[in-house]
Amino acid sequence: MMRTMVDFDAEDTRFRVVVNDEEQYSLWPSALPGAPGWREVGVEGGKQECLDYIAEVWTDMRPLSVRRSMQEAES
Repeated sequence: MMRTMVDFDAEDTRFRVVVNDEEQYSLWPSALPGAPGWREVGVEGGKQECLDYIAEVWTDMRPLSVRRSMQEAES
């Protein structure tokens, strides 16, 4: 099996923004197959572009299960 080496700090490395079931965001190199447990959100670009997108949309860092639990406790 051939392994793809990815330089996470190289200017030309492309990333995809991914999210898991707990609504936690991350970057994933476009050169690699998708990571199990994560789905793409449709944003791809340079590292900073993807990080900027994540900063804009991921405003509540608590996992979804924690947010739901806290909402139930408040009800």
